[in-house]
Amino acid sequence: MRYMMLIYLNESGFDVLSEAEQKAGLVEYQAFTTEVRRAGVLERGEPLARSTSATTVRIANGKRITTDGPFAETKEQLAGYYILDCKTLDDALAYAAKIPAARYGAIEVRPIASS
Repeated sequence: MRYMMLIYLNESGFDVLSEAEQKAGLVEYQAFTTEVRRAGVLERGEPLARSTSATTVRIANGKRITTDGPFAETKEQLAGYYILDCKTLDDALAYAAKIPAARYGAIEVRPIASS
């Protein structure tokens, strides 16, 4: 089954990290990506630009309304994702726990609906 792993974290936390800490975090993500690629479960994964670059679209009374920023005010923002093809939910959860942001943010694991 295919699972999307949505990575949520507080973007403002990056502003206080040193350059060395940022580089160490990048190394951890590269190691995780290498692991899931070698395991043959990685379909795709991408980091996202900061939430301040987002635009939210809604339709109200038949008219399009756009708002700068993410759809909701939260302390954690959607920062990226992975799509993994895992045999079981337990396998998907085990991989999600290895995503570095799981230590300081949250990883939402959601099955992808079949089309």
